Amino acid sequence: MIPGPGRSITAFAPGRVNLIGDHTDYTGGWALPMAIQLGTTVTLAPGGDRVRLSSSVETATADVGVDVVDPAAEDGWVRYVAGVVAELRPPSGGVGNVTTSLPIGAGLSSSAALEVALALALGFTGTPLELAMTCQRAEQRASGVPCGLMDQLASAAGVEGHALLLDCATNSVEPVRVPEGCEVVAVHSGRARTLADSDYAERRRQCEAAAAEIGPLRDATVADLKAVVDPTDRRRAHHVITENGRVLAFVDALKSGDLEEAGALMVQSHESLKVDFAVSTPGLDELVADLISRRGVHGARLTGAGFGGCVVALTEPGVLDLGWRLTPSGGAHVVPA
Repeated sequence: MIPGPGRSITAFAPGRVNLIGDHTDYTGGWALPMAIQLGTTVTLAPGGDRVRLSSSVETATADVGVDVVDPAAEDGWVRYVAGVVAELRPPSGGVGNVTTSLPIGAGLSSSAALEVALALALGFTGTPLELAMTCQRAEQRASGVPCGLMDQLASAAGVEGHALLLDCATNSVEPVRVPEGCEVVAVHSGRARTLADSDYAERRRQCEAAAAEIGPLRDATVADLKAVVDPTDRRRAHHVITENGRVLAFVDALKSGDLEEAGALMVQSHESLKVDFAVSTPGLDELVADLISRRGVHGARLTGAGFGGCVVALTEPGVLDLGWRLTPSGGAHVVPA
């Protein structure tokens, strides 16, 4: 899957914003992210037995052997480089640089974009799903966080003008057109998000505990929750079950052009993430409340796993003069020479 040394390769991978469906991917549910125009570019001249990368946003330089064993032992962003190298085991390393237009720690998948772009620059040639699964394993090795596949798959498989309905039980992808006459805007809460230092893994364990009692949460109903003994596990599962329903209802709303309904579902999603899943923050809650009070904002919610980062809002065009206006964009690719 990895070709031999050759001329310099430049690869681009987009970040992603998740419109709805958080903490559903690792439970085999549904999610609706979209690849965005902001992303990460890796340029690499192959050769040698080490991967050496400078960064436009990080002071440290990555210097990783192609035989790296323990990516998590590296510091900061270098561990993600090491994770990709450890998964790919390329026949040679290379020297290059990384640039990005993504804000770091905002919940817009800067780490996944780095992983996907680097894998392509190192010569990965598989399908978008294979690319995403490779980079998911790389992130898990690098960070120790048992992340789902959503971030990497959205980056690898993005379709211009569309969000992606991910069926995380089968890893299938259905493009869903984002209607004209609306904008998707991400606004930072002021608190950076770092999943490795969060309770992400604990939330996943709680969902798995509930599933052990009632079966896969994707197939469960709210009525089934009576059989979950632990009240905290029950609340976590309640979020996942109801969030799956909101994702599918949101897709129907987009397809019919009902942006008010889509916005209402986003607000419900945020409340569930706040109350049932306990991954919101006061800053995120205040920002959502402020945004949905504004004329022309259909809805808003935290995006990504929570614990900080950004809020995503669905709005009429031009009503917000803050944050990043995000365009549904195509997936990762090697840039033609």
